[in-house]
Amino acid sequence: MVGLGLLAVPTGAGAAPVLPPVTPEELVASVLTADPDAFAGTVEVDNSLGLPPLPDVPQAGDGTSTARVWSDGEDGGRVQLPTADGEKTFVSDGTTFWAYDSQGRTVTEGTGADRPARPDAADPAAAATEAIRMLQSSSTVTVDGTAEVAGRPAYELVLSPAPDERTLLREVRIAVDAEQRVPLRMTVLATGSSDPALQVGFTELAFGPQDPALFTFTPPPGSTVVEPDAERPEGLPERPGTAPTVVGDGWDTVVLATVPATGEGEGTGMDLRALGTPVSGPWGSGTLIGTAVANAIVTDDGRVAVGAVPEQVLTEALAR
Repeated sequence: MVGLGLLAVPTGAGAAPVLPPVTPEELVASVLTADPDAFAGTVEVDNSLGLPPLPDVPQAGDGTSTARVWSDGEDGGRVQLPTADGEKTFVSDGTTFWAYDSQGRTVTEGTGADRPARPDAADPAAAATEAIRMLQSSSTVTVDGTAEVAGRPAYELVLSPAPDERTLLREVRIAVDAEQRVPLRMTVLATGSSDPALQVGFTELAFGPQDPALFTFTPPPGSTVVEPDAERPEGLPERPGTAPTVVGDGWDTVVLATVPATGEGEGTGMDLRALGTPVSGPWGSGTLIGTAVANAIVTDDGRVAVGAVPEQVLTEALAR
């Protein structure tokens, strides 16, 4: 198909690199056991999910955005995300985690379970490795040729849902670095479309030692340091009450969680009902929010069900 051909050989690229043969099983195993060197890279996010820009997270809305990613090859990492009014920076030295919002000049600092949320979706290596780990057992896995990504030769790994999986997705394509075996690009395609709904990939990538100062953080003068729970919206239950639960596995996984029971997205800066349509059933009533690759139901009593699945799978999970 034309769409898939464009994914395998990006515009302006030459012939696909010639690489030694590898089986799908070998390629998957090598990704899951990879120990890549330290690196620095620029990531491009091409998003056609159908979501409007969310507050302070332009990467979630339709369009193209960029991020910078660093790894020390161990547990240290850094991600910098441009926003409309500044930048969000996420830093880890492996023990302590920092999240800095340049607009509000606030630093959230935590360790262990109290770590600030890190946007792994902006890191194709982390996002794709987790996708492989989650989907491999319920997928048909193939190697579909080779590609060049960020100037590096890569194998094209393709995961397609098994026939009994109930999902909105047709396949996930992952370009795997031939040398380091780290994912360089992840492309998500929805059923019925040859155009990517989401593509996250490196446009620049260099392996090698990184400045240790990148993996620690000193709050800038005038900034405010807060504990992770200090930013919890009023009315949101404590962490034990909001811990998500998982129903199902593989492609038809549904994640259940809770939010403030207003139906209006209190604490999110938007009315969630404006993003979707009213729905109801034996589980209650709420709002269905759909994108090209996922659905979510936010109930009026504060529950959330989300997954890359049809509405019926969400309602079955809520009714349990």
